[in-house]
Amino acid sequence: MTNRRKRQQSSATIMLRNLITMVTILTISLGVCIIIAVGHQLLEEVHQTTDHITTSLKKANIDGDDDWQEWRRNNTLDTSASYVYVHNLRQDAKRERYFSPNAQYILQIKPVKVPFIPNLYYRPAFGFLYHRVVHAKGIYYTLWQSMHSQLEVLLRVILVTAILLGVTLIVMPLYIRRLTKRLTNPIADLSQNTKVIASAKEPGSMRLPVPEQPTEVTELAANFNELLAMLNKRQEQQKLFVMNAAHELRTPIATIRSHAQLIERHGKDHPEIIEKSVRYITDESRQMQQLIDELLALSRADQLVLDVHDIDLSDTVTYAVQKLNNTFPQKFVMTIQPDVHIVGNENAIDQVLNSLLTNASKYSPDDSLVEIQLETDSQGNYLITIKDQGQGISDEDKTHIFERFYRSAEVRGSVKGTGLGLAIADQLIKLMGGTIQVKDNHPQGSIFILTIPAHIA
Repeated sequence: MTNRRKRQQSSATIMLRNLITMVTILTISLGVCIIIAVGHQLLEEVHQTTDHITTSLKKANIDGDDDWQEWRRNNTLDTSASYVYVHNLRQDAKRERYFSPNAQYILQIKPVKVPFIPNLYYRPAFGFLYHRVVHAKGIYYTLWQSMHSQLEVLLRVILVTAILLGVTLIVMPLYIRRLTKRLTNPIADLSQNTKVIASAKEPGSMRLPVPEQPTEVTELAANFNELLAMLNKRQEQQKLFVMNAAHELRTPIATIRSHAQLIERHGKDHPEIIEKSVRYITDESRQMQQLIDELLALSRADQLVLDVHDIDLSDTVTYAVQKLNNTFPQKFVMTIQPDVHIVGNENAIDQVLNSLLTNASKYSPDDSLVEIQLETDSQGNYLITIKDQGQGISDEDKTHIFERFYRSAEVRGSVKGTGLGLAIADQLIKLMGGTIQVKDNHPQGSIFILTIPAHIA
């Protein structure tokens, strides 16, 4: 049960308990230090007073009644607080002992030494006494100085300190409780709102209220809202992705089903339609297979961790271009910087180049040129530039061409494709710490620029 209570304690409770404990310890420690300091100062004052009296006694050289009376008349000794005992041990002494008023009564009961404090004794009926003994020329002077007035001062200090401590222990918890609520209430509100958002059907579209203070909670709420916005964006992208994938798959499936039904209904009576329908089914199934392959490739790219090693980028680019050179009608022209080595993934670069070159061929005239260039920039990064002489890309489409399933209205339906090739290329090049940029190729066409860092981060 105790462990459970500890786990369920709020930050306000923990803060309140710790602050009260700290303030109590500090207040008590401060009070003790003040009492010790005042007590020490009072002892120093008594020491100086007794030192002055004993010095006066030594100078008086009390050797007889006349000396004793003379010293009593000339000294300002407070006989209610100071008690003097003179013991003359000279052989020619006329009188051996002298006592100031009430001094002889002190010795009737032996005073008790107070531990740890030099010269301090306790005598019932007299209280605390400060004891000093000096001697000069065979005469011993004993002084008992009452500490009554000093104890009154010390008791007042103790009383004031105790009152301050009591007031502090009463007021401070109230203030600390208010302070902790002020600090922790925004966190509690944040937690409550988080629970509401978590239980909502569309949490990504909701936002947390951002308090003005404290700063940490303000930043936390703002960061959480950014996270919610990102999750909402991802959720919308996922919905759009599923919708686009379903749309892209529905068309070939509908075509395959319609031709299959056509063969089923009229194939026996009209065998000539079978070959045509089978060709349509083959083309559409190939298109659907390509779409599924690209979806799988995109899914793997989202979770892929590249296995990198030293590769010859010059050979990789050359091989990728040569492999596709006889596949497309366009003429490929290469300008490759030799002996370019990087730490990267050869298969990823090959797939990126395959997507970009296929895209360049798809949107370019058959008799045009596609230029491929590999060079190094001033920062030591490697640039692969692919220039085509196709129809170009509008400024509006440039911001969307790397989105999944995106195809501009001008080419949708007229040029075959799934809209996933550039999305896969962009994802793979990001895994290598690189970027893809697209620019206009004057007078006509587009330029895709791959920037690959020398070393993957």
